[in-house]
Amino acid sequence: MRRPRVAVLPATGFCAVFCAVFCALFWAGLCVLPGVLPSAEAGAVATARGRQAGPAVALIGVPGLLWSDVTPATPNLWRLAGGSALGSLSVRTVGNVTCPYDGWLTVSAGVRSAVGSRCGAAPEPERQGDGAVVPEFSWLWEVREQRDAGTLGQALHDAGRRTLAVGPGAALALADRGGRVDVYAGVPAEVRDWSAADVVAVDVPDLVTPYIHAGTPAGTLAASPEPLPPAARLAAVRAADARLGEVLPHLGGAVVVVAGLSDHGSVPHLRAAMLSGGGTTGGQWLGARSTHRDDMVILPDLTATILTRASVSVPPTVVGVPVETRPAPDGDLAARVGTLTTADVAGQSIRNMGGVFFTVLAVLQVLFYVTAFLLLRRRARLAAVRAAALALAAVPVSTYLVNLTAWARSPQPTLTLVAGIVATAVVLTAVALAGPWRRGVAGASAVIAAVTAAVLLGDLLTGTTLQLNSVMGYTGVVGARYYGLGNIPFALLATAVLLVTTAVADRLVSSGRKVLGVGLVVALGGFAMLLDGWPGVGSDFGGVIAFVPGIAVAALIVAGKRVSIVRLGAFCVAGGVLVMGIAYLDYLRPAASQTHLGRFVGQVVDGTFLPVISRKLGAMLHTLISPNLMPVVIAAFAFLIFALLRPGAASAGVLPVAFQRTPMLKAGLLGALVSGVVGMLVNDSGAAVLSMALALAVPLVLSSGIRALQLDASAAPAVAGDTRAGQPA
Repeated sequence: MRRPRVAVLPATGFCAVFCAVFCALFWAGLCVLPGVLPSAEAGAVATARGRQAGPAVALIGVPGLLWSDVTPATPNLWRLAGGSALGSLSVRTVGNVTCPYDGWLTVSAGVRSAVGSRCGAAPEPERQGDGAVVPEFSWLWEVREQRDAGTLGQALHDAGRRTLAVGPGAALALADRGGRVDVYAGVPAEVRDWSAADVVAVDVPDLVTPYIHAGTPAGTLAASPEPLPPAARLAAVRAADARLGEVLPHLGGAVVVVAGLSDHGSVPHLRAAMLSGGGTTGGQWLGARSTHRDDMVILPDLTATILTRASVSVPPTVVGVPVETRPAPDGDLAARVGTLTTADVAGQSIRNMGGVFFTVLAVLQVLFYVTAFLLLRRRARLAAVRAAALALAAVPVSTYLVNLTAWARSPQPTLTLVAGIVATAVVLTAVALAGPWRRGVAGASAVIAAVTAAVLLGDLLTGTTLQLNSVMGYTGVVGARYYGLGNIPFALLATAVLLVTTAVADRLVSSGRKVLGVGLVVALGGFAMLLDGWPGVGSDFGGVIAFVPGIAVAALIVAGKRVSIVRLGAFCVAGGVLVMGIAYLDYLRPAASQTHLGRFVGQVVDGTFLPVISRKLGAMLHTLISPNLMPVVIAAFAFLIFALLRPGAASAGVLPVAFQRTPMLKAGLLGALVSGVVGMLVNDSGAAVLSMALALAVPLVLSSGIRALQLDASAAPAVAGDTRAGQPA
């Protein structure tokens, strides 16, 4: 709403007097207030604490809690959910599965933390008077190098807040850097005075106890735990619900956070998270800027939320941010719980089929190149090979478009998902082959590339809802990324943008408008690159580094300029400088608003960036031996190189004739390959980036070449007929 303009007073004398009085009061305030404010603030806090009938904030951790567990059969959970903001909790820490020890430790540290092989339940505290000491804190610091352990408890103690922990996990979460909590009880019944502390944490272990071995101080998770039978699971959930019912009446007006802090068994899930009190009402979603999702939070967000609700500053090492609430479109509790349950189903389906999907895709790619090699040598079934090439190229974008349907709500979500991907790819192939663009050499290929680019760019501009829970995107269950442009989508976007812009530029260059063609490649490529790297939109660090040289190479070739190794290296450096500039702008924002780009600049500033680079380098090198990715890279490169060096033997001259008919297509292909190779080297997904760039680019270029052969073949009889007609009988 626009503020009304204030009229300028004509009385200059009055203005002068007013300004003099204002300045005098201002300077008097500066002299007097510094001595008054601290005591006033302390008095306000003391007054607030004197009126308070219970703690300010309480965390009730129910490790293993799923949204499917929250039903009317668990009355305390159901009643609490009805008056709370609800969201999914991604409990991913360092490993693929988060045990209770890791979950509670991550809340303590405010960063993803893990204890390795000893993972299981949290250790039993050693009682000291009313409080207790967690016995393994020195081991966490010295052996496991968990230097952030105790961040939450230390911040609370430094601010003068008292802590009450019920159960071993709660003690681990609230322990300061010495491992101490002020008040400790093993079970809720042992607590004599719930109002004796400002911050309370309660461990409700009923859902994970069946999966943990006894016999060690902490206990460890079973190697391959069997899922509990439904009846046993329901009994465990009801036991946890009953324990929750013991605690809630003692918390008064506290802000209550209920969270399924860890996984149960060996399968990761999205867990339940609720926030009540502090002005929160039912009919709301619980989200955070860390995920850029209205209904999803991460474990470190709980650390920041507890500190914020306890009026304590959040230490800069905490990567989480305070949770936020948003109105839910459907206020019905059952509908909201059903939506969150479906989100876990979607994440599980994507996680379960991911490996199979990429294996099948790799097999199809290899079979396609072998078959195309054999058929093209004989120039047989060109139409079928072209249709297969377009269909393969349409599969990636189909994995995103299928998320426009409600496949996760079907009785057989995985089967529905696969059928949806196949059906979408078939429809896109038919559209590419049926429209007026089919007459051109690169028309059908440009359609697939344009749809791919448009879908991914549109997804970036609308909050990346299509990439979330996509088989070629990411999922909160895995927890590698929650928003923005993933590494595989980056490869597809860069390839699609470069191919479609150079296809259009070819028409411009052929009509004498070369400058406009170069401008189109640079402008659209630059727009896509900025969306890819911009914080909160694409938030892709390595993508910008790889995008810049790809755009530059394509633009230079369109302009008819030579591309040298020196220029290529300079473009890569320019990409690095550009992304660091974007990241620095992100770093200048408040810590709670920063993305991982800004946090990386902070790590560079304080000298803690080397472990991040080392981890990403290790992940990249690991992809080079992936059985799902490298076959695509090897087969596509082998076909491409052989087809260029031996066009007659490999592809019946299909690629040379494609480049002859549409010269700028070569610019798009080479630009995409440059982005793919650089992207492989600077991203932790490594070979996945290059393999997906090749999986899209090579079939589309091959399709264009086959179309060129078909046009040449149809023109040859006409030319021959005209020649014979001009000869004497």
